[in-house]
Amino acid sequence: MTMKLIFVLVVLFVAVYGREGFGPGEQNWGYVQVRQDAHIFYWLYHTTALVKNATEKPLVIWLQGGPGSSSTGYGNFAELGPLDVNLKPRNTSWTSRYNVLFVDNPVGSGFSYVENNAYAMNNTQIAKDFLVFLKGFYQQNPEFQASTLHIFSESYGGKMTAEIALLLDKAIKAGDFDIKFKGIGLGDSWISPIDSVLTWPPYLLNLGIIDQNGYNEIQNVANDCKEALNKNSFLNATKLWSKVEYIVDMVTSGVDFYNVLRKTKKMPELSSKRALIKDAEDEIIDSIMNTKVKNALNISRSWGSQSNKVFEYLAEDFMKPVTNIVEELLNSTDILIAVYNGQLDLIVDTPGTVKWLDNLNWDGAPIWKVVERLPLVVDDNIEGYIKAANNLWFFWVNRAGHMVPADNPAAMFYILKHITERRC
Repeated sequence: MTMKLIFVLVVLFVAVYGREGFGPGEQNWGYVQVRQDAHIFYWLYHTTALVKNATEKPLVIWLQGGPGSSSTGYGNFAELGPLDVNLKPRNTSWTSRYNVLFVDNPVGSGFSYVENNAYAMNNTQIAKDFLVFLKGFYQQNPEFQASTLHIFSESYGGKMTAEIALLLDKAIKAGDFDIKFKGIGLGDSWISPIDSVLTWPPYLLNLGIIDQNGYNEIQNVANDCKEALNKNSFLNATKLWSKVEYIVDMVTSGVDFYNVLRKTKKMPELSSKRALIKDAEDEIIDSIMNTKVKNALNISRSWGSQSNKVFEYLAEDFMKPVTNIVEELLNSTDILIAVYNGQLDLIVDTPGTVKWLDNLNWDGAPIWKVVERLPLVVDDNIEGYIKAANNLWFFWVNRAGHMVPADNPAAMFYILKHITERRC
């Protein structure tokens, strides 16, 4: 038996049966080089559902936001993985029903890394990198080509997912992929950034978090941000976005951007920069990833060391909308596009999301404008609302902020089920 054949057999054995990684269940992980000096890390959890083969269940990819936040860290331990930040089993883990693939995307996030500053500088490069990654992933885990594929995302991850989905659909139609790509979930997603920014003042005012003076202060700079965007001064628009956030911090005494009902303490000094998601759990996750996980998965690199650079290199692209990408997906593909938003989120507030959804130019727009909104009911409890037309579905999620999987797992499982089974 040749060494090449032995290697192939080992790869197939690991792919089918998985490995013992960190935490419960069979897992696989590894790197895919997507460009010279650019490497993407992934961590796959095989489902723990009672099935003969894991591939009987869908493969769900999770992409974090930021840009620069880590799926394998934050999404995994703070939101939907098999263990929580205290390393206790999570009874609402997605792995109980699905195969979950956490990807540190774009390059430089989490355990992903670059050399010679080979960072992505725009959304299109991110999408191209991701298709190369998928090729490598399926080569390393070929049996998962049998599973249906769904990409779920959060925040800036949604902006990435839209363009990834469009390029992937084109690649499948061209015969470059032989996979069953069915749909995407855009959770509290940065699809039309300016619609979020411009709706912060009325949203906060109606909640009683600011008064009219605070409204005026925020609105003035938000309008400046819009004007910069209209002039295609994209880097300036990002700087002004940061200034708007700073003013929101000031006039609200530090409202939580990711859940406006979360308790906050008056901060002695408010930062004028807010790039990556920051939460009380971040330091715990940083420690877990750079000690226990790093050792268990035998990874030599430090987790998160390049994350701030990811944001810096994408600063000019940050405020650009991708509503045109969503429109093309709706008009030229059969992919199910599910948008969901937590009602208590500020950074990507529901009013802003509703605004860009209602303004989409697509074939189903006439139906969308008149279709009835229905309650989202789980165990006789109304957990939100649903609106659907053709292949566009929108879910209002009650009692949830930016991180819907963590804040309202009942609603999230409802959304997952209906998207993966394509029924509404």
